[in-house]
Amino acid sequence: MSARREEASSLAMASPSGALIVTAADGVEEIAAALARKLGLTVEVAATRTGAMRLLERRSYALVVLDQILAEADPQGTELIWRHTGLAIPLQINFALAGVPRLEREMRTALARRQREQQLATVAAAASVDAALKNAVTGILLESRLALQEKGLPPNLENRLRTLAGIADQLRERLGPKVLPDTTPVSLSAPRE
Repeated sequence: MSARREEASSLAMASPSGALIVTAADGVEEIAAALARKLGLTVEVAATRTGAMRLLERRSYALVVLDQILAEADPQGTELIWRHTGLAIPLQINFALAGVPRLEREMRTALARRQREQQLATVAAAASVDAALKNAVTGILLESRLALQEKGLPPNLENRLRTLAGIADQLRERLGPKVLPDTTPVSLSAPRE
């Protein structure tokens, strides 16, 4: 392996994004180089199913592009490749009919779609964690306030409950105003009967 290929290989291993093109089409190295330049990502090539599997075991890709001719010639091999793509977006394109501009357009569209989906997933995950935290804080605050209203609490337990309620109150303030939307505040320093 040449020094340039070894360097490209080590960069590909370090980079979380990249594309794998699986085709036996002539001139694919030039196509891959042009796409890498235009898209600004690492593009690796495999001419066979075995080569593709080796690369897929070695690293993750953002995109896996499979030549339709290979897919039609080896449906079982194609299925095997698709099963090992992980989170990569699968694209099947006829390299005999598609030129670099079309490949670039299809790959750009797929990568943009992936980015949008990742952004939406991140927002949904953050909202889920936010809701879970707010629910937990609401529960802690409510239960500690209800416990403080109990008669005959030992003083050390009452102090602990006040501390817990205070911590939950601070968390509620940090998480935002919607932690306790329909509750009435209870004064923690109210005289006890």
